[in-house]
Order: sequence, then structure tokens, then C-alpha cells
Amino acid sequence: MNTSPQMDQQIQSFLDAHAVVTLATSSADQPYCASCYYAFVPEDNVLAFKSDIDTRHIENALANNQVAGTILPDKIVKAKPQGIQFTGIFMKAEGDLGSRAKKAYLHKYPVAGLFRGDIWLIRIDNIKFTDNTL
Repeated sequence: MNTSPQMDQQIQSFLDAHAVVTLATSSADQPYCASCYYAFVPEDNVLAFKSDIDTRHIENALANNQVAGTILPDKIVKAKPQGIQFTGIFMKAEGDLGSRAKKAYLHKYPVAGLFRGDIWLIRIDNIKFTDNTL
């Protein structure tokens, strides 16, 4: 498991190449998962995603900012599994960090600017990359 602030280039390339994170939250001992489009912001080691404040996963994460998640390839090859598992800290995108994250997200998903919702962040604390394609 990688716990360093500097992301391994192979992991960063995987994060850049894919689109959907499954975010796991928990509040009042009740787990919940949601799938969200994300953009990785490598200089800040965060995942940025857009969601409404009144969704269950955001409500949970606001109550308990310890989150986890997985990222799988957009196209799965069953014989060669790949994927990311991570834990991190959930936060609202604010200040300079929030501006960089919003810019990265809207660069990756320009149409997202047309829809309601806020940009949220996950600061990755621990990450595991499985790559059986090698």
C-alpha cells in the first residue's frame, strides 16, 4: 500500500486514464456506496468529483469524512484484473486547492458545468494498485 505524498507514475497514469470512482461512505454505522465521475489532481494528490449536497453519499461524508473507494478500468478485461483501492479524507473544494480541482474536473468533463452540484475532494491517504496485466 502506497502512503507517500508522491504518487507512483504507474498509479497516476491509471487514475488519469479512467473515469468512475466507487465511493464508500458510512454514517451512524450505515455504509453506502455511490459511483461518481472523477478527475485526479496529481499535484495535490486528490480526486475531484461533482455531486449535490443533498445526496446520501455527501451527507454521510459530511458526517464522517473518512472514506474509501475503488476505481476499475472503464473497460474490464476479466483475464487481466486491474484496479485501485484507496482510503482518504473527504472535503469540500475550497480556496486555491478547490480552484485547481474544479479546473481539472471541468477540463476532463466540460459538460459538467451545465449541471447543478458542487465539487468535492478526496485526499488520498492510502492507495493499493493491482495490475495483473504485466
